[in-house]
Amino acid sequence: MTSKTFTVGIVGARGHTGSELIKLIVAHPQLQLAFVSSRELDGQPVSEHNAAYAGALRFENLDADAVAAKGADAVILALPNGKAEPFVVALEAVAPDTIIVDLSADYRFEPSWYYGLPELTRDRYAGQKRISNPGCYATAMQLAIAPLLDQLASPPQCFGVSGYSGAGTTPSDKNNPELLADNLMPYSLTNHMHEREVSAQLGLPVEFMPHVAPHFRGITMTVNLWLQHAMTREAIKSLYEARYADEPLVEVIDDAPWVSRIAGTHGVQIGGFTLAPGGKRVVVVSTLDNLLKGAATQAMQNLNLALGLDELTSIPH
Repeated sequence: MTSKTFTVGIVGARGHTGSELIKLIVAHPQLQLAFVSSRELDGQPVSEHNAAYAGALRFENLDADAVAAKGADAVILALPNGKAEPFVVALEAVAPDTIIVDLSADYRFEPSWYYGLPELTRDRYAGQKRISNPGCYATAMQLAIAPLLDQLASPPQCFGVSGYSGAGTTPSDKNNPELLADNLMPYSLTNHMHEREVSAQLGLPVEFMPHVAPHFRGITMTVNLWLQHAMTREAIKSLYEARYADEPLVEVIDDAPWVSRIAGTHGVQIGGFTLAPGGKRVVVVSTLDNLLKGAATQAMQNLNLALGLDELTSIPH
């Protein structure tokens, strides 16, 4: 482990995830916030928007070349899908050794990038400086499915419900509290980005049906799994316990987890383990905070890994 201090910049810092990233970086003994870029908040003190930060930095409206010129050790891109490429191109031209953690879907299908879901892909990390952070729904799905992957008889069916913070800060139906009140809003019911992402990562088709609910943060993912051979509940649960025994951010519990109990925390809860008669169909539920383990916390795990630091530095667990 090194005791060096590293500089980190955030692009797209106005959003909910950017705010959580600032808190994690401030709490980190070896990271220093180098810059925070936001078009909408240009010139405003970061401390006015984030109680965790007490320094003098102001938000800046930085284009790709300006970000590359900053010379930070690492840059976290917390931008909407489709916006990352100019920043990656500029950094590769000017400062190719910069560690880039991209929170969008833009490089999740790019083989040269490390897909950073540490609990499942840590052994694939070989010093890559380009890291694609998994989607929030995709993290919940993969962690719920992975321990039974070689037992499956058919594609898993995943019913996901997210708080509206997952829809970002740009106004839309999916983050409008008035439209969401007393409502559950289905959308992108086939071929969702995360459906393709999980299918590619796990190497089998996955069926995913996302919904937005009136709560602010947190995902619940109910996964229906058909098995090749009948299994007991105890055998199934023991597979999960064994798989995640050494993972401090994954808690295997008996009951189906509640999203209200995971909001604001940095890990994942997986439970339920309900068998249908005959023992060949099991339903498993996973929950996580979409802004934390679904985004900022996972980015911090990946950044720590890339910098040679303890993976859980600055992450409460």
